[in-house]
Amino acid sequence: MLVIDEVGYLPIPEIEGNLFLQLISELQEQTAIVITTNKSFESWTEFLGDPTLATAILDRLSYRCEIIKMDGKSYRLKNRQSFLVQVNTKP
Repeated sequence: MLVIDEVGYLPIPEIEGNLFLQLISELQEQTAIVITTNKSFESWTEFLGDPTLATAILDRLSYRCEIIKMDGKSYRLKNRQSFLVQVNTKP
């Protein structure tokens, strides 16, 4: 299983985008791939910088997959806020 967290957090340079496509192509149908991102499919072109590359990667990732969309409040942000409140209230 390959888990890639926070895809799209930072822009991906062209050479790294091409390597990402090669990785996904090699592993497609051979292993489970889990990707987390807060980006919609439409915005993949933006951080990859190439619509053809984004389409190729998404085509491979979305073939025979399960997409789980999670909405709601961020668990991390909630815990961070409670931590900051505790720190600020100490004498």
